[in-house]
Amino acid sequence: MAEAERIIGTPDNPETEGTDEGGSTAADAAVNAGKGKRKVLVLLSVAVVAYLLDLVTKMIVVAKLEHQPPIDILGDWLQFRAIRNAGAAFGFGEAFTVIFTIIAAGVIVVIVRLARKLYSLPWAIALGLLLGGALGNLTDRLFRAPGVFEGAVVDFIAPKHFAVFNLADSAIVCGGILIVILSFKGLDPDGTVHKD
Repeated sequence: MAEAERIIGTPDNPETEGTDEGGSTAADAAVNAGKGKRKVLVLLSVAVVAYLLDLVTKMIVVAKLEHQPPIDILGDWLQFRAIRNAGAAFGFGEAFTVIFTIIAAGVIVVIVRLARKLYSLPWAIALGLLLGGALGNLTDRLFRAPGVFEGAVVDFIAPKHFAVFNLADSAIVCGGILIVILSFKGLDPDGTVHKD
């Protein structure tokens, strides 16, 4: 957690450059606070959309597709097939469901704590995707059978020669890829751009 906060750091916005040695003015602080709140609103909006899409699709899958034959979407290249995954991504670690539940909860706590220092729109979108996806799978872990902290995640998107996954997994992967791209471009969550 300390490492994540070190990466976020203290907001260092270009708008505050040129102020006197005493630091930024009250007007600058108000502008920055407003921008930070808008980025948090974007993060939360993206997270809610990702979470609700995941939740609704899983409810449909459980109601209509579970215990049914797979549905071909693109021949056998892409199918909808309901499975319950007690492990992590790609079905690894089925004996460690409780650990994955704790990790997901930890990711959510870190994102919520980092949100208060968020001044970058792309980072807000990336963290929103991670938060929505983590909440989606955490909901399954908490409320699905066989029990609290041991629930199996509902997966249903089945590409040929690949693991079965869900929309929460997709949101997490897309958010992670966006974070890697932003890091390579030198953009920090506080809006600072490194040009080295």
